[in-house]
Amino acid sequence: MSQLLIRNLEEETIELLKNQAKLHNRSLQGEVKQILEEHVKMSMKDARIKARKIRASFGKTIFSDSANLIREGRNR
Repeated sequence: MSQLLIRNLEEETIELLKNQAKLHNRSLQGEVKQILEEHVKMSMKDARIKARKIRASFGKTIFSDSANLIREGRNR
């Protein structure tokens, strides 16, 4: 198996990971491995479903066209 070294993590992040590992009865390495494997394996189908749910949460809200805002900013 390959190895991965992650440098310069915030101390707070490491503490949160340690606490999460303890809750799941895993080592810190085991917890990080589990998190990475779960997130990397998210399929495109799952990503689309998640995107649809987020889109639906906005209801019928109509957002302005950002291209128009950019053009207005350039013309100032």
